[in-house]
Amino acid sequence: MIKDKVVIITGASSGIGEATAKEIAAKGAKVVLGARREDKLRQIANDIKAAGGEAVYQALDVTKPEENAAIVAFAKQNFGRVDAIFLNAGIMPVSNVSALKTDEWRQMVDVNINGVLNGVAAVMPDFLAQKSGHILAVSSVAGLKAYPGTAIYGGTKWFVRDFMEVLRMEAAMERTNIRTATLYPAAINTELLDTITDQQAADGMQGVYDAFGISPDRVAKVVSFALDLPEDTTVNEFTVGPANQPW
Repeated sequence: MIKDKVVIITGASSGIGEATAKEIAAKGAKVVLGARREDKLRQIANDIKAAGGEAVYQALDVTKPEENAAIVAFAKQNFGRVDAIFLNAGIMPVSNVSALKTDEWRQMVDVNINGVLNGVAAVMPDFLAQKSGHILAVSSVAGLKAYPGTAIYGGTKWFVRDFMEVLRMEAAMERTNIRTATLYPAAINTELLDTITDQQAADGMQGVYDAFGISPDRVAKVVSFALDLPEDTTVNEFTVGPANQPW
C-alpha cells in the first residue's frame, strides 16, 4: 500500500519527479522532495498540501554525498522513517563522441551514476536496520540498447541497469527485504532536452519528442504501481513510453 509510505524523490522539481510526487501524495504517501531548485520544490510542496497531501522539501545536489545523507535525515526528522527512495535526477546532454564535450561527459557520470550511488548509500543503513525498503531508479531506453549520439549518456544508463539488477540479487541473497525497480522511459516530455548543447543532437531529439512525446504523469503511474505492490513482490524492470514510438 502507498498510503503513509515515506518516499524521497530526487529530481523532484519538474517532469517525472514532480508528476510522481503529486501522484503518490494524492494516494496518501508522505513525500520528501529534493532538487537544486528550491523555489520549484516550494511550489510543488504547496500544491500537494493544498490538495490535502503531505510534502516537505529540501535543496539537494545529488552529486554531493553529504546532501543525500542530509535529506534522509530530514525525512526521518519530519516523518520518522524512510520507506522508499525514487532516484530520478538525471541529465541528457547528448552529442557524438567526436564533438568531445568532455565537461558534459563528466557531468553525466556525476549526476546519472554518482547521484544514484549517493542516494543508495544514504538510505542503505536505514533499510538494512529496518529490514525493508524500496529503491527505484530511472534508467532509459538508452540503457537497454545503443543509439548514435548517446555513447556517454547511454553508458550511464547501462550502469544504472546493471547496478540495480545486482542490488536486487544481493538483497534477495542477504534477505534484507530491500526491493528494487528500474524504469526505462522512452520519449517523455520533460526538461531533459534543455540540457543538450549540441545543436544537431538537440534538433534530432526535439523532432523525436515532438512526434512521440507523452506526459510524465504516465511514468508517475508506473512508479505508483511499483510502490503499491505487496512487500513480498518485486517487479524490477519497467520499460515505458509512447505506444506509437518505435524506440
